[in-house]
Amino acid sequence: MLNRRIGFALTGSYCTFAEVVPQIEAVRASGAEVLPIMSEGAAYADTKFGASKMWKEEILAAAGASKIVMTIIQAEPIGPGKLLDLLIVAPCTGNTIAKIANAITDSAVTMAVKAHLRNQRPVLIAVSTNDGLGLNASNIGKLISSKHIFLVPFGQDNPVAKPSSLVAHMELIPEAARLALQGIQMQPLLRVRA
Repeated sequence: MLNRRIGFALTGSYCTFAEVVPQIEAVRASGAEVLPIMSEGAAYADTKFGASKMWKEEILAAAGASKIVMTIIQAEPIGPGKLLDLLIVAPCTGNTIAKIANAITDSAVTMAVKAHLRNQRPVLIAVSTNDGLGLNASNIGKLISSKHIFLVPFGQDNPVAKPSSLVAHMELIPEAARLALQGIQMQPLLRVRA
């Protein structure tokens, strides 16, 4: 991914941030320039998984960036400026999946996706939602069949206690990104999570 411009957007699945931040670093280590983006919920919530200030510092360090895009206004130029070769949304919550699938633009991340897709460039989504096999299954299906949208392989993370929950294999983000840049969906898409 040498010299590629990669947007890396995080939404509010706070429990997966620790898995995702090393992938930002891995994408950058592959030679890409990384633009970090966060939804407002991800950027400002202090949770049991860590304070927002801490996560922003870790994300900036992993991306080697000086700023994070955190507003709709900041994300809008991604489209007209053709600023990115690929946009990764990881983790992508069920809420954000539903918004992308139904063309709702009300956050920095959904604006980044809309702006980037106008250029018919690839978006890679790493699912992380408790209702992936529930009400959001139809939205995931819409994304799977949409042009220019690719998914990181995913599976059930806790089929007994949370039978509708799906989480991507975050460690596959760098390879899935390389393939998405070539217009290829990484296979197999459905994988057992250990």
